[in-house]
Amino acid sequence: MAFAFVHILLVAAATLQRPVYVDEQLVRRECWEEQEMQLTQDLRDEYNRLFGACAASDDRKREIESIITRMMKNRARYEAVEARTGVPWFVIAVLHNMECGGDFSKHLHNGDPLTARTVQEPKGRPVAGHPIFSWEESAVDALQYDTFDRWREWNTVAGTLFKIELYNGLGSRNHGVHTPYLWCGAFFDANGDGQRQASEIPIYIGGKYVKDHVWDPKARSQQIGAAVLLRRMLDQGLIEMPIGSQQPATGAK
Repeated sequence: MAFAFVHILLVAAATLQRPVYVDEQLVRRECWEEQEMQLTQDLRDEYNRLFGACAASDDRKREIESIITRMMKNRARYEAVEARTGVPWFVIAVLHNMECGGDFSKHLHNGDPLTARTVQEPKGRPVAGHPIFSWEESAVDALQYDTFDRWREWNTVAGTLFKIELYNGLGSRNHGVHTPYLWCGAFFDANGDGQRQASEIPIYIGGKYVKDHVWDPKARSQQIGAAVLLRRMLDQGLIEMPIGSQQPATGAK
């Protein structure tokens, strides 16, 4: 029994590698053009590999479907912001779910209420205008603040996931953890059959920041990750995200 358990762990370790290290402070100091240079081939390979093998855990599938249904219902609002920023509507949708739980009364920056400027980081946004802010004007400000409107690689899975992860922060990587912001709620489907085997472990294994700059290895995020949502939307034909391709990622018509 003990031998079998050790064998399972060894197989899992061989299929799910530690995340590629990225110097977040260096990335954030770079202008948006130089950020593209930090998306190394190793990092691209990691995103493509995880996304390609990402499968929803059985106990989270109903929640995932509910979130996607809500996002699709509000697609027109996300597309309105896409028209002003160039950011794909489905990227805006998953960010909105991650930061606000899909609540249109909150800032896309961090989930603070639209009745005032943001209090959490980034503080004091939007700078222009006066409360109460519309969700759309605040969303445009949030995306421009993080230079999403200048990002040029929405045409690959790797480019899309890198920017989404950076929106929340790359700190999980320093702790050897694939960020829950992308991967919570999924396992690494090494067999590609959609059924979790004993040797197939969750992509996100636990540990999270419980507040700014405070990491708790015992804490565990419960929020469905952005990449998990995007992979399910891809499987449903709701969006197009070509892995490793240079063809544009688009919302399916």
